[in-house]
Amino acid sequence: MKALVIGATGSTGKFLVEQLLEDQEYTSVVTFVRKSSGKEHPKLTEHIVNFENIDSFKDLITGYVLFSCLGTTLKAAGSKENQWKIDFDIPAAFAVAARQNDVKSFVLISSYGASAQSSVFYSKMKGKLEDHIQALHFEQYIIFRPGPLVREDSDRLGEKIAVKVIRILNGIGLFKKFKPMPTPLLAEKLVKATKTLTSGTTIVELERIFEF
Repeated sequence: MKALVIGATGSTGKFLVEQLLEDQEYTSVVTFVRKSSGKEHPKLTEHIVNFENIDSFKDLITGYVLFSCLGTTLKAAGSKENQWKIDFDIPAAFAVAARQNDVKSFVLISSYGASAQSSVFYSKMKGKLEDHIQALHFEQYIIFRPGPLVREDSDRLGEKIAVKVIRILNGIGLFKKFKPMPTPLLAEKLVKATKTLTSGTTIVELERIFEF
């Protein structure tokens, strides 16, 4: 199988790429990045692209499965408009190109609470992205909705505080379904999903991810 990855240099994406390269069922891994990661492997092809002009390289978006690990924070993006461009516009455009090029499977990292009807900006954005991709009718569409993620060298202060608080609560038996998930483990679940889940749309909520 040929895997395509966007968000390949992020906290989950980098582990996903490593695991795909090690998996014998994946014959090649293609990543789309803004700048070179410096990673080399016989199975890896890295395309340095301008994400604001996907039409210029859409013919390269061909394979069996597209993994979308792309996402940012409001602080890093600088504005809700910029965050929408990164978290919604780019994955949505890749999904359209992938569907046009007959990619069979799409795996999306979304977020717990994602809903197009949400009054929370982030949750609404993620929900609208889920719906946009579902309307494209991939043969297999898998949505992961993780809770707090444990990221290496994270600079997301709010996330780090949330992880610490939830771990304390978990320690006294509370909020067990919100158990923080290390990004390497999430990457492992993403790789497994395409090979074990059936066709159609599957939503893997955070309480199912650890058991998956």
